[in-house]
Amino acid sequence: MISRPPAVERPAIVGPAGAIEAIVNDPGGAGSEYAVVCHPHPLFGGTMDNKVVFAVARALQQTGIPTLRFNFRGVGASAGAYDEGRGETDDAGAVASWGEQRWPGRRLVIAGFSFGSYVALRLAHQRTADRLITIAPPVDRFDFSSIPAPICPWLVVQGDADDVVDPASVIAWAESLEPKPRLVVLPGAGHFFHGRLQEVRDAVIDAIRSG
Repeated sequence: MISRPPAVERPAIVGPAGAIEAIVNDPGGAGSEYAVVCHPHPLFGGTMDNKVVFAVARALQQTGIPTLRFNFRGVGASAGAYDEGRGETDDAGAVASWGEQRWPGRRLVIAGFSFGSYVALRLAHQRTADRLITIAPPVDRFDFSSIPAPICPWLVVQGDADDVVDPASVIAWAESLEPKPRLVVLPGAGHFFHGRLQEVRDAVIDAIRSG
């Protein structure tokens, strides 16, 4: 059986710094969740079209969860300027609120890659998240230690050959948390998971289907 591609929408989302450029991919069906997916660092070329962000979103769609990818302030057509994670968390919150109106009654899934992981964790602390997905969280570059671990199911995916984020720091941080997240370490995978995106997708799908 061939599944139809998720319907694509480009909504007009008003954020705290102005317009937020976003893309909705909705596979349809009567699901119980929707997802906000956060992209890597805006000052180093991060956008909602990043291949890891796209792969995570695609995995979520494959499990029936509609996704909201968006550009942080100052990226693409989104208004504003980089704000070290604070304003970006506000942007993600505005996108989550839009999704709450778009899919009333559904629970929020928050996902992020690299810098987007930092924003995702900050948002999970502010909102009631149904689950959290963080890919290559830059724990040695941003203050993750001040953010309490959420109580929702949480997946951390990390490559052990990451040349941007120190893998040992991520593993030590994840193992220090309570409750502990589900940690998936991909041997030989670098920061951008070149040639390993299917494994990232599989980890996301497996975590969602495992509850």
